[in-house]
Amino acid sequence: MKRTAFFISDGTGITAEALGNSLLAQFESITFQKITLPYIDSIAKAAEAVEQINATGEADQQRPIVFDTVVDEGIREVIATSIAYKIDVFSAFLKPLELELGSHSSYSVGKSHGINEVTRYMDRIESVNFAINNDDGARTEQYDKADIILTGVSRCGKTPSCLYMALQFGVRAANYPLTDTDLDSHHLPAALEPYRDKLYGLTIDPFQLAAIRHERRPNSRYASLDQCEDEVRIVERMFRKEGMPCINTTHFSIEEIATRIMAEMGLERRLN
Repeated sequence: MKRTAFFISDGTGITAEALGNSLLAQFESITFQKITLPYIDSIAKAAEAVEQINATGEADQQRPIVFDTVVDEGIREVIATSIAYKIDVFSAFLKPLELELGSHSSYSVGKSHGINEVTRYMDRIESVNFAINNDDGARTEQYDKADIILTGVSRCGKTPSCLYMALQFGVRAANYPLTDTDLDSHHLPAALEPYRDKLYGLTIDPFQLAAIRHERRPNSRYASLDQCEDEVRIVERMFRKEGMPCINTTHFSIEEIATRIMAEMGLERRLN
């Protein structure tokens, strides 16, 4: 079964996508075609959006689903004329919240994503730059400034997890890849020894690791299942021996990996 879902916003559309995707993910038997329409900030753009929604509904022979985070009442009224099943996020949540709080919302576009605070913005940029500069063990001399150091075999998800934590949480995350030399020694690398309290291990199913590596270096020893099985077995033994916290990334998204690490390590979100 297939349905089309629209995420409509007068800003970036990130909020509409986040909420919509979370809800749609609960319906695993349905395949969704997802269309984001950001910056619908005028009556004319809203009318064009309605035309696209209606045309899609006629082609699908089913009404689309619309997740709408548009602030302007007039624009929302235009979108409401479409044939879609419409979920108006602001009407659904802001109105009841206004009643509970006894206060009116400011109804400001882009409040959740705007650069309201220069310091907060610069912290985010600094964290991302730190993650990039300390990727793949590039600058171990900066590990004293890290909030967390991820380690594991190559291609187990260290880099994207670090970048996500930096971008979403403002955490200074470094990562160190365990090489053949490190694995042969069966001991924690000397560069990591002083930072045991910051270390967190990532592991992965060998079959998935082989598939990921095959995309990068097809038919190589690096991507062979035997090599991947050996590396994963050794690294998991090392984590157990060193008493390191770790996570198997096989069945988790980057968002889930990062959030679980934050919770387990007691790291606080720096971006609010």
